[in-house]
Amino acid sequence: MIEKETVKRIVEQWLEDKAYFLTDLSISTDNQIVVEIDHKEGVWIEDCVELSRFIEEHLSRDEQDYELEVGSAGIGQPFKVMQQYINHVGMKVETVTLDGQKQVGILKEVSPEQIVLTMTRKVKEEGMKRPQMRDEDVVIPFEQIKKTQYVIDFK
Repeated sequence: MIEKETVKRIVEQWLEDKAYFLTDLSISTDNQIVVEIDHKEGVWIEDCVELSRFIEEHLSRDEQDYELEVGSAGIGQPFKVMQQYINHVGMKVETVTLDGQKQVGILKEVSPEQIVLTMTRKVKEEGMKRPQMRDEDVVIPFEQIKKTQYVIDFK
């Protein structure tokens, strides 16, 4: 079986001096290798092809046969690595917490421990007849996050 660390080293070698980053790497028991990369401005098919060829140049099919798939993290897919959070600061995201709460807002800040979402909520202020829409920052620790993904907004 092809070792995951071997493929990871090959991918990291290709990633050097590029703005791309690895989001996922898996190898099944029957040597199906799936490599997922991302980039702040999106992933180009030509770069996936280049990475695929680079991996093939560094793995020998004579030693072990394998199937290789290289692709992008995919829009609308949950974030898998910290860099995806960093790249989406200032954008609308949806977070689902471990207790099932869904929160949608603008990703304002990211730290190794938590994220901050700016959410628009109805707030009934004292002396007002109707609730008013107000922006409110909500801190969510990473340990409470089940998944986060970019929200595609067609408005």
